[in-house]
Amino acid sequence: MLYLIGLGLGDHTDITVKGLKIIKQAKRVYLESYTSIYCDDSIDELEKFYERPVIAADREFVEQNSDQILANADIDDIAFLVVGDPLGATTHTDLILRARDKGIEHRIIHNASIINACGCCGLQLYNFGEVISIPLWTDQWRPTSFLDKIEANINHGLHTLCLLDIKVKEQSIEAMMRGRQEYLPPTFMTVNVAARQLLESIEEKSKQQTTKLTADTICVALARIGSDKQKIIKGTLQQMINVDMGPPLHSLIIVGRPLHHIENEMLTLYTMKQQ
Repeated sequence: MLYLIGLGLGDHTDITVKGLKIIKQAKRVYLESYTSIYCDDSIDELEKFYERPVIAADREFVEQNSDQILANADIDDIAFLVVGDPLGATTHTDLILRARDKGIEHRIIHNASIINACGCCGLQLYNFGEVISIPLWTDQWRPTSFLDKIEANINHGLHTLCLLDIKVKEQSIEAMMRGRQEYLPPTFMTVNVAARQLLESIEEKSKQQTTKLTADTICVALARIGSDKQKIIKGTLQQMINVDMGPPLHSLIIVGRPLHHIENEMLTLYTMKQQ
């Protein structure tokens, strides 16, 4: 049996009782480390808590060694651990389909993810539209398709949860061209960078048409949600350029509709001071 087990958002103690029991009994335990991470817990700490060896599984490992992960899963229990919820990222449906093709059963052990935990700021979850990802720009690559999706949500009166890019064990273009196994330092997009990219995208698009998203649009910055060090700040998109949210992981919510009075009252707890 292949088990995809959600670990929650805060730290190793967020594992469910059911998930922990499976981990302790599994033949092998893998930790996916590219769609999200624990910022404070190392693999050594997880191994100590689980009392089991844990195999790190980066994107390259999962994409190129799925057969190794699924080896003997028809007779043994294999645990594949994911920070947050196992299917918070669609990446892992591929592993499920590969298991199916091999006649291997799977089971999902759910946990909290940023997609539902973002409700901690007081915005009502049923008022959210499509979740989007904002990728880190490079000098040669500056996609803006995320702006169209945000505006579609605004047109429908819906808030937008923006997941901010993380890059773990990424190769530089030079390293790939030379065939070298050299990796760039981990990079985590901050709210500041996301706000700056959004404002530049608005400026570019506004040369051709009016945008619903503006520098004055209300936003909510989130950091380390689920941990004891979580931080929430409400302000305009323009203000988000200067907000200090501290260490990763960060997310950003674009408010897309007039607020219910309870939402508005909750957000007063996190309103950014005028500068």
